[in-house]
Amino acid sequence: MVTKLLIATGNLGKLREYATLLAGLPYQLVSLNDVGITQEVNETGETFEENAWLKASEYSSISGLLTLADDSGLEVDSLNGDPGVRSARYGGEACRNDEDRVALLLKNMEDIPWEKRGAQFQCVIAIADPSGTSSLPSYSFTDDQKPHPISPGKAIPRSDTSVDSEPSRVAQAEGSVAGMIQYESQGKNGFGYDPVFYLPEYGRTAAQLTPTLKNQISHRAKAVESVAEALQKLTTYR
Repeated sequence: MVTKLLIATGNLGKLREYATLLAGLPYQLVSLNDVGITQEVNETGETFEENAWLKASEYSSISGLLTLADDSGLEVDSLNGDPGVRSARYGGEACRNDEDRVALLLKNMEDIPWEKRGAQFQCVIAIADPSGTSSLPSYSFTDDQKPHPISPGKAIPRSDTSVDSEPSRVAQAEGSVAGMIQYESQGKNGFGYDPVFYLPEYGRTAAQLTPTLKNQISHRAKAVESVAEALQKLTTYR
């Protein structure tokens, strides 16, 4: 029997990306839409780590499924790290879609010279086991690809994973990719801020990369590479 893995998103672009990144693992990927979840988790965390765990743990509790959630965003050096954890909500209700948010970002950076337009995409992934009794140790993976034990309550707002009614942490991972914010949108691939995120080593924006190349170098790809090992091991415990 194939184990279902809930990808905590309703974004079809992100779901397709995960389907490619996790190909080969013995899981059936399902989205929030697939399992009929319309509830939105209030992302009150001040860091990507906190918000990733909030989503993973709550959606795991609601669905009863092993759940993978991420929180990712764009940090612009000259804007003191904005939009950061509020990347998807940048501009509030005045920005209705990705195009509006990109337009606002470019407007806020219109007087910033090229050499000061550095930025990075950040991604943190958290995986929650609804049983609350996972036999696997919890590990945090950083860009060095080395596992580091998670101290309870340190990076993730949770200190007790022994209560059956609450999900336990299977893994947490982070990834990042550096680039520049160019002056106008280019490219049709990807989503979000991809059309203005320029990668100097490739001479293209993230939205101009082929899906294959993007899935090799993206911040999400780097984080997924780390948690894939934990997901593979988990199948032997279920």
